[in-house]
Amino acid sequence: MIGKTISHHQILEKLGEGGMGVVYKAGTATWTVSSPSRFCLRRGSPTRSEKRGLFQEAKAASALNHPNIITSTDIDQADGVDFIATGVRQGKTLGEMIGRQGLKLGDAVKYGVQIADALGRAHAAGIIHRDLKPAT
Repeated sequence: MIGKTISHHQILEKLGEGGMGVVYKAGTATWTVSSPSRFCLRRGSPTRSEKRGLFQEAKAASALNHPNIITSTDIDQADGVDFIATGVRQGKTLGEMIGRQGLKLGDAVKYGVQIADALGRAHAAGIIHRDLKPAT
């Protein structure tokens, strides 16, 4: 997929993958590599109801206003590929911060509260996050 253009998103590099799909860094005609997007391609061949559920969830999540929830900028299908594009947060992932040494207790509590607050906002809107992980 690296180098391929889907809709107006050029796939630059793979960031990770989970049960729902593969996440790539992408650039577009209007966004440069210095301000890329995250681009999630749906894995496999979803049923019509799975596809509808994924897109409904992405649209609902993009309406949430929370500093620890990324907003979707493009939810679509092009060239037979279902995709969701979001902004990219600068900095390290939680997985990188944990590393081999783990986190200091104060940092673990601080990040845990931020995660719980974001999940609480999503749950209050009826959204259940299905693939939470510290790496991406």
